[in-house]
Amino acid sequence: MPHHERTPIEDYALIGDRTTAALVSRDGSIDWLCLPHFDSPACFAALLGGPEHGHWRIGPTAPARSTRRYLPGSLVLETTHETEGGTVTVTDAMPTGDDRADVVRIIEGVHGDVELEQELVVRFGYGRIPPWFRRMRLDGEEALVAIAGPDRLVLRGSRLPRADHHRHRGAFTVREGERVVLDLCWRHSWQPYAEPVGEPEVVATTVAESVEWLRELDYTGPYLEAVQTSVLVLRSLTDEATGGILAAPTTSLPEDPGGERNWDYRFTWLRDASLTVDAVLAAGLGEKATLWRDWLLRAIAGDPEDMRIMYRRDGGRDLLERTLDHLPGYGGAAPVRIGNAAVEQRQHDVLGQVMLTLRRLRERGLDDTHDSWHMQRALLDDLATHWREPDQGLWEMRGEPQWFTHSRAMMWAAFDCGVRAIEAGADGDPTRWIALRDALREEVLTRGFDPETGSFRQHYGTSEVDASLLQLPTIGIVDATDPRFLGTIARIERDLLVEGIPLRYRTTGVDGLAGDEHPFVLCGFWLVTAYAQAGRLGDARALMDRLVALRNDVGLLAEEVDPATGHHWGNFPQAFSHLGLVLAATEIARAEAGA
Repeated sequence: MPHHERTPIEDYALIGDRTTAALVSRDGSIDWLCLPHFDSPACFAALLGGPEHGHWRIGPTAPARSTRRYLPGSLVLETTHETEGGTVTVTDAMPTGDDRADVVRIIEGVHGDVELEQELVVRFGYGRIPPWFRRMRLDGEEALVAIAGPDRLVLRGSRLPRADHHRHRGAFTVREGERVVLDLCWRHSWQPYAEPVGEPEVVATTVAESVEWLRELDYTGPYLEAVQTSVLVLRSLTDEATGGILAAPTTSLPEDPGGERNWDYRFTWLRDASLTVDAVLAAGLGEKATLWRDWLLRAIAGDPEDMRIMYRRDGGRDLLERTLDHLPGYGGAAPVRIGNAAVEQRQHDVLGQVMLTLRRLRERGLDDTHDSWHMQRALLDDLATHWREPDQGLWEMRGEPQWFTHSRAMMWAAFDCGVRAIEAGADGDPTRWIALRDALREEVLTRGFDPETGSFRQHYGTSEVDASLLQLPTIGIVDATDPRFLGTIARIERDLLVEGIPLRYRTTGVDGLAGDEHPFVLCGFWLVTAYAQAGRLGDARALMDRLVALRNDVGLLAEEVDPATGHHWGNFPQAFSHLGLVLAATEIARAEAGA
């Protein structure tokens, strides 16, 4: 396909160095890369515009059959292009390195001759700032250097493209047995030039490091390959230096073709990060959780009243939302947003999720420090002064605040975790928390339940249902075999399923936004979990098979999927979707072991 046509979201693969990440299309174009960090401005932003907003493509000039895979145990991408004249592989990797970021592309001739074209368009500042390019000799070889303000990219290799009308282009033929290496390296423009990467061992060491990490995975249940890929995705979205866990590496990929539901997900939501840790624990990678807990304590340090629902990857709080009007958006879906105004929302469920995860860590032997317990106490005491207030809920509704049943249940969980910690020996007087816990449980089971429909309800002012209610047994406030919960599953099956996969809720204006959306992948995995918990193992397996089959060719999932076409929508790849897969697989494994 000509590259100026919109590339389907599911046609991308992720590579990364746990500091930032790039999206590579099946035809060999890197269309998204932020440097030097996940939340830095992009230098390749074609994903949200066109090639003129920055990309780096290496692909055949002739029609080709292109297949790809991740090298086993890693997210190092190997793409094989077969043309009439021959076959080549392109291996794309981002090795970890100090104070620099590299994208290494290794092209190898498998048989015959294949002509490849290369096009490099660098635009810093999310596709807006063209750099000053020059060719020069570095370490005795020719290099292409691009500088704009604080940013400098250096392209080294034996097949450098030539300047051609504000872009660099070139074609070259790769023969059987031939190997071409290209290394694009970012550093600050005032720093000395970096040494070339140690090729060819760069791929081997990047894969080996990943395989070694995966060796600690203590999971032997069903869907093993999908679980392994998902935990590698979650690892790649965890900032190596800070421990901040990103919701996704992209911004403004639309939930609705051409729509306005376009958000920046390159931040750390306390909820998403907590659930990621739950998934890592469920898969037996508990040793990896201390970095996240330390990040959490740094991020929320300060006045407990000022706890945010999300932070930057380094714990920073500046997430000012603004639009980039020079970018047309993916497939024309405007606006393109950076930053996220939901940071100002009150979402009562967040503290419950954090407390549940900290409790699970305690149960695994990662005890609270003096500081971490005192911070939890301060946060619970603050919640005790606000617990009557409505909130925006976990879906970040931009409509009026409501008393969301899921949020109220999570507040119950927060106080329950606090009470249990004191009962297990932590210091404090639980009297007030016990009273609030009991009041919230009574409230959820009465006001949160609609006797006319026999189901729990989205919020106290509606009879509508919401997929977040599938979490009630996991939260612990109701048993999965309780008739009220079974009635909720039945209602979700009736009102929210699209070809067997649930929407988050019916978009009837409650979220304050125009447009519609597709089934939400995480909610599908929540339904799998609910089926397994309720003893419907056949249904759990059938839906899990369906969801796992919706992954793209290298095992990645966006936020939403259109089950009719298989197209992915929303930011990609999405931590929510991958942690949901891990938690659902481990729930099936537990249920099958129990049965």
